[in-house]
Amino acid sequence: MVGFELDGHGDWVARLACGHPQHVRHTPPFTNRPWVTTEAGRAAKLGQVLDCVRCDRFELPADFALYKQTAVFDETSIPDGLRRDHTTKAGIWAKLVVHQGRLRYDVDGLGAHFELSPEEAPGIVLPEVPHHVAPLGHVRFHVEFYRAAAAPSGG
Repeated sequence: MVGFELDGHGDWVARLACGHPQHVRHTPPFTNRPWVTTEAGRAAKLGQVLDCVRCDRFELPADFALYKQTAVFDETSIPDGLRRDHTTKAGIWAKLVVHQGRLRYDVDGLGAHFELSPEEAPGIVLPEVPHHVAPLGHVRFHVEFYRAAAAPSGG
């Protein structure tokens, strides 16, 4: 947890390091989080890990923005670095977008494996999670990189 904010209903929402928001309500007897009711309690939780169900579903944070993308690769031009385990930096998400063919996407850090194609949703890459790709025959794809949208500047 890297911060807290109130939603429109007055409920506390934790901002997670992954970029996702997650409600952290104190609603006994179902959810017992008395620490969320005080500023000191919330401050004491900063830096602690809270499981993120949106990351578990490979969901790109809604307020993240595209900031760069690679050239289009094919089965002969995939950089060696993409073929072996690697990670994105902290706070950086990516999308594997397949134009033609099929691409195997292995998320070794989570034991997940996907076969991507133009008909499938893009492969979402979580920050700092080891992964690699492998062509399944002829393939054309590119990689898009996302990060938190810049906060508006005051003026």
